[in-house]
Amino acid sequence: MKTDRLLKRYFSGDSISYRQIISIIIPILVDQAFVVCLNLLNTAMISSSGVAAVSAVNMVDSLNIFLVNVFIAVATGGTVVVAQYKGCKNDAMVSKAAAGSVSAVFLLSLAVSLTVVLFHTSTLSLLFGKAEADVFSNARVYLIGCSASYCGIATVEAVCGALRGVGETRSSLFLALTMNLSYVALNFLFINVLNMGVLGMVIALNIARYIGAACSILYLIKGNSSVRLQIMDLFRFDLNMLKRILYIGLPFAAEQMFFNGGKILTQTFIVQLGVFAMDTNAISNSIVSLFQIPANALLLSTVTVVGQCMGRRDVNDARKFIKSFIGLSSFSFAVMLLIVIPLFGPLVSLFHPPASVVPKIFQIVCITGLSQVPLWSFSFITPAALRAAGDSRYTSVVSMLSMWLFRVVLGYVLGILLPFGIVGVWVAMICEWGVRGSVFVYRFRGKKWYQHHLIDN
Repeated sequence: MKTDRLLKRYFSGDSISYRQIISIIIPILVDQAFVVCLNLLNTAMISSSGVAAVSAVNMVDSLNIFLVNVFIAVATGGTVVVAQYKGCKNDAMVSKAAAGSVSAVFLLSLAVSLTVVLFHTSTLSLLFGKAEADVFSNARVYLIGCSASYCGIATVEAVCGALRGVGETRSSLFLALTMNLSYVALNFLFINVLNMGVLGMVIALNIARYIGAACSILYLIKGNSSVRLQIMDLFRFDLNMLKRILYIGLPFAAEQMFFNGGKILTQTFIVQLGVFAMDTNAISNSIVSLFQIPANALLLSTVTVVGQCMGRRDVNDARKFIKSFIGLSSFSFAVMLLIVIPLFGPLVSLFHPPASVVPKIFQIVCITGLSQVPLWSFSFITPAALRAAGDSRYTSVVSMLSMWLFRVVLGYVLGILLPFGIVGVWVAMICEWGVRGSVFVYRFRGKKWYQHHLIDN
């Protein structure tokens, strides 16, 4: 009974109950856990092919994340619009928004894929020209293979985003698991059984992503009740709907481009520090991502819940849930810290790192894990909530400025000019969390963030 009262107090509102919120969060939490753990296993599997393979995959993944997050950003515009129409119970416009989101994200991914394939050599030379020859060779194979898969992952993200907008997180979980479990099974076959290294990894990636894309489209057409589509709906372009989606999606896409562009620039700092620093960074990223599993699930859930609240123009509920999600997210980091740190030894052994880099990895994991408890949620949950209310331009401008003024510049100073190396790069990232989190909290305490009218009720 005490738990029930607590949940009602912080996670129930005038038009949504804590049971509905839990039903949204749990499938996303399972999805995030699988994604992170499978990525960790994939990194561990490719580590059997040597340090050069791990470094190449991590190096190109910084560019992959940069590009895929642009697709996700536009898909998030679809999620917000779908959620707001769901909140005001306009089912016809929910379906139109879902179709518009899938079409827009697919066309964007096709254009990006073709561009990367055409200019892959010059791109790698510009960004990572100082990398060792065997690392560069593996990176070329991995980049071409990944770019061929962009249309698949973009379609899955757009469909899952639309399903999260209407609260069908179980369906998005099923589609994501179909893709990710296929990927890890095929990775095991091509890397560990057939010993195909990086080439095997990209073959597995393409097969899995296009299986996921096919299942996603089929589900929208035949298996879904909340979003009713016919195949021809994907070829009809509603310019007004596209404007609504891009109003959220384009500023977020620009933010992701600048934000992840800063990460890529930071990666070039790390390349200068040598292959062992790159290996340290790759393994640290994989372990630190475990801390963020519950928080990332809450971030995605925030977009759905706040979007539906703003569709009903219920600002009080939106404020209440944003505060509750931030608090729960910070608590989750404390719990994950207590779980992950004692398991550090077995986790790091999955990657077979040189013994000399293990203490540095542990130092980075501890510093980052402790810093996430007070800082991460304000820095990431808050802007996700503001964006769900339509406040996309402000959040994007702040994120871009904080990334380049603090993480990039400070990372260069601490990691290259001063003798802190790879640890200095990570400390700069943590400082940037604190700065942007403070700015977003200030915005949230005001009124401007909820005064946008994204849809017509």
